[in-house]
Amino acid sequence: MRLDDLGDTIVLDLYGVTDKAAFMDRSAAALALPDWFGRNWDALADCLTDLPEPVALVVTGWQGYARTHPREWQLAQDVFASAVEERPTRLTVLLSLGEVFGGSDERSPGRLG
Repeated sequence: MRLDDLGDTIVLDLYGVTDKAAFMDRSAAALALPDWFGRNWDALADCLTDLPEPVALVVTGWQGYARTHPREWQLAQDVFASAVEERPTRLTVLLSLGEVFGGSDERSPGRLG
């Protein structure tokens, strides 16, 4: 399966995100969320399940946020997982482990082998 097979690809780059407000701002911008988006976890969940077309959401640069705000990052993962579970044909969430899409605050380990 190819990334294109999962729907429109949207990159949510969290590089430099230091708090929930910035996370929500980045999410709103990347997903082009409506003005009524309340910038909280419930509102994000609602918006993710209301996406009109299939979307492959690729989350990059998340490592710094996960390290500095582990509880918030866990909530974000729970929201992503719940939205995927509710609308499996509309949303796929992928966590990028490297700099494939740019912006990551973690360095790739290089080549293996």
